[in-house]
Amino acid sequence: MSQAPTTKILVICGPTASGKSELALRLAHNLGAEIVNADSMQIYRGLDIGTAKPSSEHQAEIRHHLIDVIDPDQQFSAADFSDAADAAIREITSRGKRVIVAGGTGLYIRALLGGLVDSPSGAGEIRQALQDEAGILGNEAMLEKLRQVDPEMAAGLHPNNLVRIVRALEVHRLTGIPLSRYQKEHAFATRRYDSLQIGISVERGLLYERIEERVEQMLAGGLLREVDALLANGFGRELKSMRSIGYKESTAHLCGELSADEMARLIKRDTRHYAKRQMTWFKADPDILWFEYPEKFDTILKYSIKFFDHQEA
Repeated sequence: MSQAPTTKILVICGPTASGKSELALRLAHNLGAEIVNADSMQIYRGLDIGTAKPSSEHQAEIRHHLIDVIDPDQQFSAADFSDAADAAIREITSRGKRVIVAGGTGLYIRALLGGLVDSPSGAGEIRQALQDEAGILGNEAMLEKLRQVDPEMAAGLHPNNLVRIVRALEVHRLTGIPLSRYQKEHAFATRRYDSLQIGISVERGLLYERIEERVEQMLAGGLLREVDALLANGFGRELKSMRSIGYKESTAHLCGELSADEMARLIKRDTRHYAKRQMTWFKADPDILWFEYPEKFDTILKYSIKFFDHQEA
């Protein structure tokens, strides 16, 4: 990596609907910073309402990076994110600005801060056997198999993420070691950045209320029109981007497979489940400092100023 490890970045993380974007914006105003997006859905052009993308007004106030990077039918991995974020951070710091990384995609943040582990790769027949098994049993059953041998890794995965489920099972069959443990033992020994990680802590009941309100706002704000336009532009429901929460259910409704009420219920349910998986992932990181927001904004700001000034004193 070409970026000096002494480069300081402030990371804002937490579950969906916790207030990450708002907190990052307020901190950026106070710190003279720009924001690097670490949300794996906000990278897609045209997926605005359903991803709670920062408004054009907010993006005009503070420069945001890695938003609207690719079209919905393109691929973008955690390694791609790390490379793109490295470039953005170099560009931001070259202009004397500070960096805030904000988002809820834990793998993106982990890749940026510590790199991605090169875990063992086995014979092709092991992976093929697992893929064949998935074709018979289904994704959920494969995720349950992973829970039995690597509950930490399974907690951060959605059943649709079959590639990573199969990869984790493959590593366990090859080594007898859970991939989550393998990563801890073989990766992230050298930190790529000097980082302060701030997590937003929200009481579960309140978080679920915010999720309910956000889904209602998305639907009232034109989510169905957005999805209809994406479909009309040839971005089919089989795409990874269109299988994400909010877009999958909206597509099913537009195709006559779900009622409006059932669509809304499923979006809310799946978003709650996703928030729970995010918290499981982030809570496993001992380096994250947790604060309530907006109640503890002044405290967060003080920590952030002290973090950056220590370098610059």
